[in-house]
Amino acid sequence: MESNTPPIWSSPEDETPQPPRNAPLRLVRHGATFLGVSVVSGALLAGMALPAVGALGLSAKSTAEGFDDIPDDFKTPPLTQATQIFDANGGLIAKVYERDRTVLTADQMSPLMRQAQVDIEDARFYEHGAVDPKGVIRAISKNAESGTTAQGASTLTQQYVKNVNVEKAGDDQAAVREAQRKTLGRKIQELKIAIKLEEDLSKDQILTNYLNITYYGNGAYGVEAASQRYFGKSNKDLTVAEAATLAGLVQNPSQYDPKAHPQAALNRRNTVLDKMVENGHITADQAKEAKATPLGLNYREPQNGCITAKAGMGFFCDYVRHVVKQDPVFGATAADRKKFWNQGGLNIRTTLDPDKQTAAQNAVSSNVRVTDPVSAAASMVEPGTGKILAMAQTRPYGLDAGKNQTVVNLNADAAMGGGNGFQPGSTFKPIVVAAALEAGLTPTQEYASPNKLEYPTMKTCEGTWKNTTKPKAVVPNESASEQGPYQLKEAMALSVNTYFVQMEQEIGLCAVKQMANKLGIATKASGKPLEELPAMGLGVEEVSPLSMAGVYAAFAANGTYCAPLAVTSITTVDGKDVPVPPAHCDRAFSPDTAKALNTILNGVTETGTGRDLGLEGDRQIAGKTGTSDKKRAAWFSGYTPQLATSVWIGGPNGGVEMRNITINGKYRKEVFGADGPGPIWRDAMNQALHGTPKQTMPMADIPDAPPRKDPNASGSASASGSPAGSPTNARTGGGRTSAPARPPANAPATAPAPAGAPAGAPADGAANASAGQND
Repeated sequence: MESNTPPIWSSPEDETPQPPRNAPLRLVRHGATFLGVSVVSGALLAGMALPAVGALGLSAKSTAEGFDDIPDDFKTPPLTQATQIFDANGGLIAKVYERDRTVLTADQMSPLMRQAQVDIEDARFYEHGAVDPKGVIRAISKNAESGTTAQGASTLTQQYVKNVNVEKAGDDQAAVREAQRKTLGRKIQELKIAIKLEEDLSKDQILTNYLNITYYGNGAYGVEAASQRYFGKSNKDLTVAEAATLAGLVQNPSQYDPKAHPQAALNRRNTVLDKMVENGHITADQAKEAKATPLGLNYREPQNGCITAKAGMGFFCDYVRHVVKQDPVFGATAADRKKFWNQGGLNIRTTLDPDKQTAAQNAVSSNVRVTDPVSAAASMVEPGTGKILAMAQTRPYGLDAGKNQTVVNLNADAAMGGGNGFQPGSTFKPIVVAAALEAGLTPTQEYASPNKLEYPTMKTCEGTWKNTTKPKAVVPNESASEQGPYQLKEAMALSVNTYFVQMEQEIGLCAVKQMANKLGIATKASGKPLEELPAMGLGVEEVSPLSMAGVYAAFAANGTYCAPLAVTSITTVDGKDVPVPPAHCDRAFSPDTAKALNTILNGVTETGTGRDLGLEGDRQIAGKTGTSDKKRAAWFSGYTPQLATSVWIGGPNGGVEMRNITINGKYRKEVFGADGPGPIWRDAMNQALHGTPKQTMPMADIPDAPPRKDPNASGSASASGSPAGSPTNARTGGGRTSAPARPPANAPATAPAPAGAPAGAPADGAANASAGQND
């Protein structure tokens, strides 16, 4: 039942002044409203029982029903609170919340604050029940005299019930509006619950709940958040004047906002002080002294969300949010997990190592500028645990595109807040090798490895892939001098494309796909299925830096793959432990395969494309360079026994060809894995590992291939450019191995697309033959 006259329980700020009327008529009008409240309140005056209310469409029986089944969340409502995310050392990364609130117990609250709130909101709170008959009568009289409904008669308990309904509505705006509607039906329900609460809870408990739930403006819910917001201190440290200021806000947080309307807030504070004197809770001298003080604000802007995270940790913070919202440990359904996150009140301890995060952030930022047309990203993972130790990128976390900010985590898959990933190029080739060694091939496996090769027919998990394009799709090597036969070590050092295509043909594409799955790459970064294509092994299927760091961490961990781990523990604000996702590690391949990979990838950094990326102190390292189709992405992924890092550089949306480009103020004709992401990797690893002991990795004894001779030569030179009969990898001074000649800088970047195929991608699903060839 609606009335054109606002009821007396409405908040004063919502009322519209009424035109002057004859006083007796005003008394009749307000008296009628009073009687309406009396009828539904259930216990007015001297314990009056609920009368029949048939005229309202309700009976005493129906009104009284449900008194014994008041939901428990009215007694102890699950209040939303701030969640704090910490790094591995306990440093605060960020504070995130739907509502900034810290729930306190009664003894954690300032007695001054408790008394001030009662004095201004409901001075007879400890004397009346759920309904205050004297308050109703007083409101009728005051409103009649003024010609308005400026004074309400709701008790503090009733206000608390309404606040609980609003809180339960959460971010459902329709439910919030319904909870705030001024209807008789809603008021009846509030009164029923208020009456029951007065039976089940003590006055002190109700007041404590009220002070934790109520809104004080500027995003502060509850007295503790309000104290911190306006005065930068705990509520227990509030002065009389400060407690009065906060107590005065509740009636209308906007109108009495001390930051926006300081004079209105000052006047309201003084009104509260007068009420405290009137009720005998402070002396007149105390009030006089308090009134003589300025507001004394120490206002602190709300610091909410991952955008406030320090030291470039915003993307990792956002990754943690995605973990909570997606892992079934935190709820069976998406709605359950969202509710758990929004509820907050969590202290989340994470795996992020602040020193390694700084190392990674410094490395990407010092090599690629925020304003460059390309970005860089780096992920660090601990071998054997999967712990994410660092997650850095050049573009800062934020929503201002004009400042080159982004909320897309370039290190992560789309499902975890990232984009669609990037072609990893030749950094994917070691996955092919792992599959081949597990299939029984030896580390000295040799293939003809011609300079270019038509993609051969290959077995897939479901059948056969055939090269059906006209002309047939072709994969070339990087330069004309790259012509086999090659054995595995040299083929990896030089990143010979045709070698790895022939290896794929022998073991089948299904084996490569299955090994990728074992190493955490179950899909592309976009979430789309991996495609069984011959160019898979050349790195044409988009992945994320975090995924590649996980792969190389498995190489470092003797073949044990551990899924990326971001959260180590969660406790609630009251100290209760919350279950978190456990570490998940499985053996992807044998220790013997791992030893062979260590040796082969160490060769890349000793004699191959990554030969210039050695670390300080001559630490033993292993890794692989990679450059994708049309130079749109360049990579270096590598590791020591205790740390794996994957670095990517390219256009944030994947569309920037890194030719004739200026990066960090330096012109580049072309960008390769060794000279783009490689130096970032080296800088990050040097800083991250500084002061830590050197460790060695288990290696395999893989003999060098015998010298190769060019069958077309007169006997004076080999195909690789070495003198006939001499080793292709000759030792030089300093204990390092000299690398084979670098490919010419003007080597063709891509092979022509087959007739009828779109540029850069052969028809019938065959990936571009050149993808992954430029390292």
